[in-house]
Amino acid sequence: MIDSADNRLRARNDLAWAIAVGGIGIVLFAALLTFAWHFNATLFLLFAGMLLGVALNAMTSLLGRLTKLPHALRLAIVCLALAGMLSGILFLGGTTIAQQATVLSDTIKSQLVNVKAFLERNGVDPSYLDFGNLSGQQDSATPEQPATPGATVPHNLPGAGALASSGGAILGQTLKVVLGTVSAVGNFFIVLFLGLAFAAQPSLYRAGLLFMMPAKHRAQATVIVDRIGETLERWLIAQMITMAAVFFVTWIGLAIIGIPSSFILGIQAGLLAFIPTVGALLGGLIVVLASLASGWIAALSAFILFLGVHALESYILTPIIQRQALDIPPATLFAFQILLGVVFGVWGLALALPLMAIAKVMIDHFKAEDGAAAQVA
Repeated sequence: MIDSADNRLRARNDLAWAIAVGGIGIVLFAALLTFAWHFNATLFLLFAGMLLGVALNAMTSLLGRLTKLPHALRLAIVCLALAGMLSGILFLGGTTIAQQATVLSDTIKSQLVNVKAFLERNGVDPSYLDFGNLSGQQDSATPEQPATPGATVPHNLPGAGALASSGGAILGQTLKVVLGTVSAVGNFFIVLFLGLAFAAQPSLYRAGLLFMMPAKHRAQATVIVDRIGETLERWLIAQMITMAAVFFVTWIGLAIIGIPSSFILGIQAGLLAFIPTVGALLGGLIVVLASLASGWIAALSAFILFLGVHALESYILTPIIQRQALDIPPATLFAFQILLGVVFGVWGLALALPLMAIAKVMIDHFKAEDGAAAQVA
C-alpha cells in the first residue's frame, strides 16, 4: 500500500510539473509572438543586416578560391569593388537616373489618370481603386470669379491664428519629411554596419550562437547553422546574378524599343527581381504603364519584353543557377509571400524567401533524422 501511495504521489507530482512546464512554455511562446509583432520592423532590419553579411562573406569566399589572401583583406577588396561600382554608376549616370526618375513618376501618374478616365467612360466605378489625388488639387479648386467693374475687392488678409496654423502645418510636414529621411538613412547604415560586422568575423558570431545552445543539442545545432549559412550563400549569389541579368536585358530591350527612362526602369526591374513572383509582376506593371505614353505599339512591345524577361528568369536562370540553392514549390512560396506581406508589410514581402529557406533547411534536417531513427528502429 505504501508503494502504491508513493507511486500515485509521484505521478501527481509529475503531472503537476508537466502542466507547469507546459503553461510556462505557452506563456513564453505568446510573449515571443507579441514581441515579434510589436518589434517586427527592428527584427526584419537585423535580419537584413545578417543577409548582407552572408552575401559579403559569400563573395569573399568566392574571391578566396582565386587567391590565398587573408579573409580581412579579401573582404576589403570586395567592399571597395562594390563601393567603386556604386560610385561609378552614380557618377556616370546620377543625373540621368534623377531625370529619368522624375519623368517616370510623372508618366506613371498621367497614365493612372488615363486609366481612371477610361474606366469611367466604360461605366466602371474607379472609386473602389485607390488612385489618390493624381491630378493635383486643381479639379477641386473653385474657379475664381471675374471681378465686377467698379466693385471694391475686399482685402481678406489672414489673421494671426490662421498664420500660426499654417506655419504649424508647414513645420509638421517638414519635420515628417526630415524624420522620414533620417529614419531611412539610419536604417541603411544599420544594415550596412551589421553586414560588415557579420562578414568581418563570421566564425565569432557562429561560435557565439552555438554557445547559447544546450550542450546536448550543440552538435545538431552546428549542422543546422552550417546548412542554413551554405543555403543562404548559394541563394544570394544566384539572386545577384539573376538581378544583374534582369537589369541588363530590361534596360537594353527598352532602349531598343525606344522607351524613355529605360535605364531607371531597368534598375527597378533588377531590384524587384530580388522578390520572386510578386517583384516580377510589379516590375512588369510599371514597365507597361511607363510605355503607354509612347503608344500602344511601344506598350505591346514592352509587354512582350516583360514576358521574355520573366521566361528568362523563371525557366532558364532560376532552374540553372538556383537549382542547388533552393527547391521550394512556387505556389507555396507565393502563399507565404502574401501572408508575410499582409501581416508585416514590405519587409515581410521582401524577406519571405530567405525566411522560408531557413525554415525549409530545419524541416529537412528533422525529417531526415526522423527517417534515420525509423530505419534504425
